[in-house]
Amino acid sequence: MKRFGGVLLTLIALAGCDRSPDNGDLAEAEARGAREAAEHGRIECALEGAKLFDRTCTVDEMSGADGTVLVVGRANVGYRRLQITTDGRGVVSADGAEPAKVSIVGNNMIEVAIGHDRYRLPANTGGAK
Repeated sequence: MKRFGGVLLTLIALAGCDRSPDNGDLAEAEARGAREAAEHGRIECALEGAKLFDRTCTVDEMSGADGTVLVVGRANVGYRRLQITTDGRGVVSADGAEPAKVSIVGNNMIEVAIGHDRYRLPANTGGAK
């Protein structure tokens, strides 16, 4: 019983600590998570009209006769094919059914909207205006 009392006192003492999270630590953890997700083929997306993005979509790159195509999406919702362009537009819809609207949302990041789906992809935005 003495041993249990010591553990209980330790837990009570730890619960009393008021340690606020360090913003630098949080930013570093978020950046690390984003890097790890990208390394595993994960990108941020907001599907079917969702307002918030989450990192649950996958991206796969395929080479074809017309150049590089990205396949983006999630199994339970579906996938879209995006043709990487060389004329400065970034990507266009390779399926052709709905046009892709591309906008720059940050350093080396674009947002691609097709219908009710949005995807955030890394991009070389150095020459964009």
